[in-house]
Amino acid sequence: MRKERCMKKIINFIILAIFITISYITNSTLIEILASLFGLICIYLAAKENIWTYPTGIINIILFLLIFYDAKLYADMMLQGMFFILSLYGWVYWLRNRGEKNVRPTTKLNLSGWILVIILTPILSFVWGYLLNEYTDASVPYLDSFIATTSVVAQVLLSSKKFENWYLWILVDILSVGLYAYKGLYTISFTYFVFLIICILGVVKWRKEYDKGVYSG
Repeated sequence: MRKERCMKKIINFIILAIFITISYITNSTLIEILASLFGLICIYLAAKENIWTYPTGIINIILFLLIFYDAKLYADMMLQGMFFILSLYGWVYWLRNRGEKNVRPTTKLNLSGWILVIILTPILSFVWGYLLNEYTDASVPYLDSFIATTSVVAQVLLSSKKFENWYLWILVDILSVGLYAYKGLYTISFTYFVFLIICILGVVKWRKEYDKGVYSG
């Protein structure tokens, strides 16, 4: 246990060192750095099933909204408004029926839930991308809208404590690493790479907790 804690501290230090180095080399703005830091804290707390993921996430949302407006990533900007509403919903939802462990039990999507996700996500993404392409000066409308739409679905699942939210977040993070690097937002691109790692750990952590609930219930 002691060795494991030591290893976690070393990994956290390495990630922080890389983060600071990239921020310095790329001349990242203060708002980019703060948004990335609060984003990392938010995702880390979500993976730990900690309710404080929501207040830190709301700060992250406000900062990213300002960044995406400046970068003309309008789908991502509108996404932050949706995230704000979903974060408030998730905060309340997680606080209710938490049980003895002070954590809302994790559940899984049923077949109809999966069908809705698979059908609605690409349709809504295309419509959103078309509108952005026709009526705004968005630089990468269809990729931006797909990431944004998938993120909304993932956030709905996270707020509802559905295990499958992590699979969608992993897809979002992979695409976001490339998109933000292309837009020159290198600090945020690296942040999403770290998000990807945390999401993979989130799958492992939530899987263990879900299995405990199934076998004990």
